Amino acid sequence: MGYYDDEGNVKQYIRMAADYDGKLLIGELRKYLPDGSKLLELGSGPGKDLLLLSECYQATGSDSSAIFVERLKKLNSSIKVKQLDAIKMNTDERFDGIYSNKALIHLSRDELPASFERQARVLKTGGIALHSFWHGDGEAEHQGLCFVYYREDSLRALIGRGYEILECNRYTEIESGDSMYMVLRKR
Repeated sequence: MGYYDDEGNVKQYIRMAADYDGKLLIGELRKYLPDGSKLLELGSGPGKDLLLLSECYQATGSDSSAIFVERLKKLNSSIKVKQLDAIKMNTDERFDGIYSNKALIHLSRDELPASFERQARVLKTGGIALHSFWHGDGEAEHQGLCFVYYREDSLRALIGRGYEILECNRYTEIESGDSMYMVLRKR
């Protein structure tokens, strides 16, 4: 059983993340991905970013947690939601863009390249991906949930040749420069 397969953990996360959203990241994404594009969000969680993304994109939300998926379906019945694992991404749909806000930080350094490879199969040629991460080195575990920190050079090594890096920048979420995002284009 995963961390987010527990109702108590899901409720705790929703409370903890109540003051955070991806407005800054979505603004960056809009520089590269035109409004109206078909977009997949990986790790939609409580759905704050999904609702924002659906204002400008044909957004499909996803999460590996059945609890989050059911909550998302109730949040807005007009938005498509899928239960997807960020590594396997078992879908035949193709997307113009993929977005994640600190969802891929829960994948190990061995799992992340497999996710990027599968994302390349789901993205259309020229498709855009924007992912955010905690900036730094190392890993941490909190109540059985893994957090992996990255620097630009360590991410570059894991992305693979299927992408061109369009932008990589640091930003502040809690402490100065604690986060980074990367914008990729599928070759």
